[in-house]
Amino acid sequence: MSALAASTRAELLRLRRWPVLWVLVGVWVALNLTFVYVLNYVAYRTGDTSTATEGVPPEELLAEVLPAAVPLSMVQGMPVFGGAILMILGALAVGSGYGWGTWKTVLTQGPGRVASFGGALVALALTVVGVVLATAAIDLGVASVLAAVESQPVEMPPLGDLAEAVGAGLLVLGMWTAVGVLVGVLTKSPALAVGLGLVWALAVENLLRGVSVLIGGLAVVTDHLPGTAAGSLAGALDAGGGAGADGTPGVLTVLDGGTATGVLVAYLVGFAIVSLVLVRRRDLA
Repeated sequence: MSALAASTRAELLRLRRWPVLWVLVGVWVALNLTFVYVLNYVAYRTGDTSTATEGVPPEELLAEVLPAAVPLSMVQGMPVFGGAILMILGALAVGSGYGWGTWKTVLTQGPGRVASFGGALVALALTVVGVVLATAAIDLGVASVLAAVESQPVEMPPLGDLAEAVGAGLLVLGMWTAVGVLVGVLTKSPALAVGLGLVWALAVENLLRGVSVLIGGLAVVTDHLPGTAAGSLAGALDAGGGAGADGTPGVLTVLDGGTATGVLVAYLVGFAIVSLVLVRRRDLA
């Protein structure tokens, strides 16, 4: 345990001083604020609507940027945008170690493969926790400011709803981070890992879900894919106004909340274990 703790501290230090981490987190925060608050608030103030806000009453646009809506709004971009960004982080954090040759040094001269790579997994898990908590805090802050500007009561969401949203965010972003880690281990290349991961998350799953309508029995598989489970968990919180063309991209209602949670936990644990086993057994070259 002391070796694992030491490896975790070392990985946290590396991540904290790694510009890529802050760039990716900044991109996620910018996307979250833009699509959740900027577009809705501008549409509310000006009356100009985009495709996403067309036909939405002004009072509903305002309600979506107030503090009470934070448990729903904070997770609506996580299945696609947040998940893709955290998957990139996981792929780069692990895959770059092979490209730089640092894994060869750490895993041969460090405290052992399990402790060394386990420290990297724990550090990434703590990073996901930080990202989700920061998202909740930023959203609450921005929503409170908008409520004050519009002379609306600053009513904070119930703690239970907020905790549920934070838990959903941890599962969704944690699962996609684990996907990135696994692809990084499999490819031993950061660029290839990022490319393959994005193709799967943004293209292959959507294609398979479309084909499942035509091929009987395929829906059993597509209904339990990582992206489907992540979108269904967000949909179970009623994030994004529902699923499909009229809702937020990636937010689905294919699985109920309990099933989606179970599938995400299984993927998260499974991807982490497979990555650890591969690192422990494979040659480093």
